[in-house]
Amino acid sequence: MAKTKPNLNVVFVGHVDAGKSTCIGRLMYDSGMIPEQQMQKLKEEAAKYNKAGFEFAYVMDNIKEERERGVTIDLSYKKLVTQKFEVTIIDAPGHRDFVKNMITGASQADAAFLVVDVMNGVQPQTTEHLWLLRTMGVKNVAIIVNKMDMGKYEEPKFTKVKEDVSALLKQVGINPETTSFLAVSGQMGDNVVKKSDKMPWYKGPTILEQLDMFPMPEPPTGLPLRMPIQDVYEITGIGTVPVGKIETGIMKPGQKVIVLPGRTGKGVPGEIKTVEMHHEALPEAQAGDNVGINIRGVGKKDIARGDVICDASSPISIVEEFIAQIAVINHPTVLAKGYTPVFHIHTAQVPCQFVELIEQIDPKTGQVIKQNPDFLKNGDVAKVRIRPIGNLCLETQKANPYMARFAVRDAGATVAAGMCIEITKKKQ
Repeated sequence: MAKTKPNLNVVFVGHVDAGKSTCIGRLMYDSGMIPEQQMQKLKEEAAKYNKAGFEFAYVMDNIKEERERGVTIDLSYKKLVTQKFEVTIIDAPGHRDFVKNMITGASQADAAFLVVDVMNGVQPQTTEHLWLLRTMGVKNVAIIVNKMDMGKYEEPKFTKVKEDVSALLKQVGINPETTSFLAVSGQMGDNVVKKSDKMPWYKGPTILEQLDMFPMPEPPTGLPLRMPIQDVYEITGIGTVPVGKIETGIMKPGQKVIVLPGRTGKGVPGEIKTVEMHHEALPEAQAGDNVGINIRGVGKKDIARGDVICDASSPISIVEEFIAQIAVINHPTVLAKGYTPVFHIHTAQVPCQFVELIEQIDPKTGQVIKQNPDFLKNGDVAKVRIRPIGNLCLETQKANPYMARFAVRDAGATVAAGMCIEITKKKQ
């Protein structure tokens, strides 16, 4: 099955009521991805709950329930085909899902829309989301100034929000001059798929056009093979079949690999026998592909979810400890030395201890504001030293950004997010 168009993963972020879901629902509907009768059903449902006008938001919310029930990876996001891309849209309702999707989710975001309500402008979450996008390495951001209908389609209102958001973009190191600002009404469908006739002053793109203006993501096929295991199946007649998404590199039958850390923590060597995608054997698979594989010499007892299949000639490190830059997002009190939450890194979940808070960084400038702070609170960004309790495979942002990002979760909430910048390897 040949992929016709490159995939682009796009996340929609922004303050709670800025209208993200409505923009996405409208985009799906106006581009013909949602059948009329389904929209009718959602309209009736919205009216039933006295939420007339929420039908577009319901498009994504239906999906959200599916996502929480753990329907297969393919269904958890919305697909949209544009002139240039096959777009996977990730709706990020709040922090928790956002971070989970960005890091442990089935996809990495290549680009993002930050949705800002023209009536309320910049909100605390607007700043946080931008900083989070930056921490997660999302370079391409476009700004949707939504609810222009509420602002009577007036240019000065749009300009004011544009100026405020531009100041924020500068703080996180994004150039506002080269960033698209879209004047949109998700509810009314202005500049979502169709050009609006209500704002003759606006010369910019629609959301649909902006999708094709994002740069083509470069598949990281030049980096060494890394495939974090999502699940391991036993299939009669075939044997052990690990499945997962190839994050970087290329995989082909006959390739010598090592599965790390593996049950022993020393790695399990093997050789790729077959690579399958959609029940079809492939001569090779590459970064971005979700595959099932069979490895000679590797059995069900040797491997588990969270292990990483690597090229034998350049294996991933098992770390003794590492230094990371983190942003504290949602901690109930303060984060101090000795704290041991669970780290979600690719598909692995490993408890890790904060052994040193090295320095606190000003998120606006990147400058160090305090050496060895006693604690960190929400909104703080810091460089910290972390020790895994158990075996953890990880790489630095510089070596392989796809294997460097993580979310820190505790009691069902995402406490922090970050990326690894330095590693001390385990002595084998």
